[in-house]
Amino acid sequence: MPEGRRGFLERAALVGLGGWLTGRKTSAAEAGASPLVHTPHLPKMPWKMEGGAKTFDLVAEPVRREFLPGRMVDVWGYNGSMPGPTIEVNQGDRVRIRFRNALPEPTTVHWHGLEVPLPMDGVPAISQPLVEPGGTFTYEFTLHQHGTFFYHSHMAMQQMLGMIGFFVIHPQAAYQPPVQKDFGLILQGWAILPNNTVPNTLAMEFNWLTMNGKAGPAISPLLVRLGDRVRIRFVNLGMDHHPMHLHGNTFVVTGTEAGRIPETQWHPSNTVLVGVAQARNVEFEATRAGDWMLHCHLPHHMMNAMVSMVGPMAHAGAGMPAGRGMPEGTGTVRSDHALSPELGPSLGRGIGASLDKEVSHAVGHDAALHGASPETVAGRVPGYPQDMWMTMDDAVASPETEGMAPGWTGAMMGMMTTVRVLPPDRYAAILSRVRAQKS
Repeated sequence: MPEGRRGFLERAALVGLGGWLTGRKTSAAEAGASPLVHTPHLPKMPWKMEGGAKTFDLVAEPVRREFLPGRMVDVWGYNGSMPGPTIEVNQGDRVRIRFRNALPEPTTVHWHGLEVPLPMDGVPAISQPLVEPGGTFTYEFTLHQHGTFFYHSHMAMQQMLGMIGFFVIHPQAAYQPPVQKDFGLILQGWAILPNNTVPNTLAMEFNWLTMNGKAGPAISPLLVRLGDRVRIRFVNLGMDHHPMHLHGNTFVVTGTEAGRIPETQWHPSNTVLVGVAQARNVEFEATRAGDWMLHCHLPHHMMNAMVSMVGPMAHAGAGMPAGRGMPEGTGTVRSDHALSPELGPSLGRGIGASLDKEVSHAVGHDAALHGASPETVAGRVPGYPQDMWMTMDDAVASPETEGMAPGWTGAMMGMMTTVRVLPPDRYAAILSRVRAQKS
């Protein structure tokens, strides 16, 4: 068995991964170590011990990523993944990263937040030569820090194509109070124009928002056993800050990209601003069962596939038209001129169960439900309707979503997921199905 795999299993046994898969509760304090970090949709990077160093192989390369079922995007990442696979190591480790560039242009790797020798810092020209296509470079350093860090390309446009991954360093002694669940989420924004699969890295508007390379509702829920103490690690690399909000629970911010925050500086909150190039760790006691939303609270970050509107927002006496199809709703000019009424914005661009009805939270919706025609309602309320409701429960169904309320996907787009706090029996049953699917 490879040393990396053996070390993973030994560590898993130590910290109770078997309990995570079966529902049996094993605390980090009891095990004497930190729990492994779960980064949904992202693999862990394997390693093997060579000459006293944990040795990783890292390859920068083009990647195809499915943000939503059927929505493929051409991005750049590492080892076939975007974001790249999670590096998970321990304070005091000596690590060696053998890097190979399989991109069509030069690149380097920067270790964000790590205190490493200058030749290992990964800044092109300043600390090392550019790694040309097909070239290699070996990074090697000893880890004296602990906390949530990350690695990324130090070429700006490459960052906008997705070149980032977690670099988690566990402390020699587990943090107190210990957590039973530890999750990692990478926050990213994308500008993808209609009929394109390549993100527009020159754009200043962003219409797709993802966690770990998935957009809501395809972002896997975070499964938690009732009574667990939970840590969530957020990392943000993009052009926007993200106020991350958790429903139904109060947390404390316990760490940044510089490491652990002293407990005397913790304070209660349920929203934390994760700025660009920052990491924020939050911890809370999961004492209330339910499916609790976790999302960026910027309104446009709770949507998918937005485009800049053309034409007037409301037509005199008629309001905004609704019920058109997805192609018409993109505002793409096919005939006439860009400000013509036929090319104005419309809503009702539904899929799945929402195709047979117009649903809006705007004023006037009740009148429409009670028999008033859409034309009458729109004439009274300029700009009506506003919101959309698109359900796709079946398309994103997985063991992790089992038992969620019918239509739950209509409430979730963009940078949105849930923390599912489950009673022990339901938690064990769902985790058993997750384990069966993975095996």
